Amino acid sequence: MTAYPAWTPAARPGIVPLRPLSFGVILGRSFSALRQNPRVLLGFALAVQSVATFLGSLAIVAILIAAYLRLDTLRPGTQAFDEVMAGSIAIGFGGSVLVSLVMSAVSVIVQGVVVAEVTRAVVAEKLTLRALWTQVKPVIWRLVGYTLLLTLVVLVALGIVVAGAVVLVLSDPVSGIVVALGVGLAAIPLALWLTVKLLLVPPAIILERATITGAIARSWTLTRGRFWSTLGVVVIISVAFGTIGQLVSLPFSLATTAVSTVLAPTGDPETGFLVALVVGGVLTQVVTVLVQSVALIVQSTATSLIYVDCRMRREGLDQDLLAYVERRDAGATDLDDPYTRHIGRAVAPRAAAPGPYAAYPPPPGAYPSPPAGAYPPPAGYTPPPGAYPPPARPEPEEGSHPWVKP
Repeated sequence: MTAYPAWTPAARPGIVPLRPLSFGVILGRSFSALRQNPRVLLGFALAVQSVATFLGSLAIVAILIAAYLRLDTLRPGTQAFDEVMAGSIAIGFGGSVLVSLVMSAVSVIVQGVVVAEVTRAVVAEKLTLRALWTQVKPVIWRLVGYTLLLTLVVLVALGIVVAGAVVLVLSDPVSGIVVALGVGLAAIPLALWLTVKLLLVPPAIILERATITGAIARSWTLTRGRFWSTLGVVVIISVAFGTIGQLVSLPFSLATTAVSTVLAPTGDPETGFLVALVVGGVLTQVVTVLVQSVALIVQSTATSLIYVDCRMRREGLDQDLLAYVERRDAGATDLDDPYTRHIGRAVAPRAAAPGPYAAYPPPPGAYPSPPAGAYPPPAGYTPPPGAYPPPARPEPEEGSHPWVKP
């Protein structure tokens, strides 16, 4: 009795096909992946961003009030007033930077959860928030440490550039302004280049459990040869959400200004004016937080898909993902994480797919002729005259036949 293989259902489709991704697929699925698990993605991101923005704003306001409240007891123009003013500015700036760092760390946590969710959605798995947090929690301090380190490097570089520009402007205003503009213009392509080269550090930390330095090296390697497509995705998403944020917040700002003008035409701080100002500011902030949350999700999704695509092209990750999906759908339970297999493996470059029209005539030997007699003509078939010319008869050798005279 012949044994046939057991029937298995077709693999469940993920958010992207398990093959190297094109530019359009990465960009399009970055926006549409939000529908895969909106409760976890949008709900979690919106809640965390809202709480972080609210508490951060309160902290900044409290720091500024505490810093500048001492000025009310001093007379302007005195030395003590100037010293307290300088100290208040320094305290306000330092407190704002500290709060911004904390809010950046919170955003990195959201990004980590989104990366974990999207990479599981690639293999058609939808995890709960608890399961995603379990995956991100062991490496959360590495993510925060990388963010703080990157921010510190940027602030130090920016401080050096600003200090140098101030010194040049004070010594020679024209030359200082020219040099400052040149440095500013040169910093734009440098910032874009570093953004692309360091884009895959968070996915490497989360999925590969890499250290900070190891994740930087991995991102540098994986983005090699994929610079322009990655830059295109990053720039398009940033410009799109920057434009959306401006278009959405502009009507609220105009409405707040119009209502404030109607309620307080003379500019006096009346109650209605203050109420309109607070309500308009709150509404604008709510809309801004919503746009920022969606932008963070889309950017993190694009980062995850770029990571998957780079590993597919460089390390054959698509084969590991296909094997994982087939074994999982066949009922296997002892499965390893496919993203931790063959890390750093180098595969041969893939040959380009043949075009729709092959070269003609075919190369020699592409279609060998069948052996003689393999396809005999049917019975009763008479070929037309000249279809098969008779073979050339060789000249008889001298003395080969008895009737040929020597």
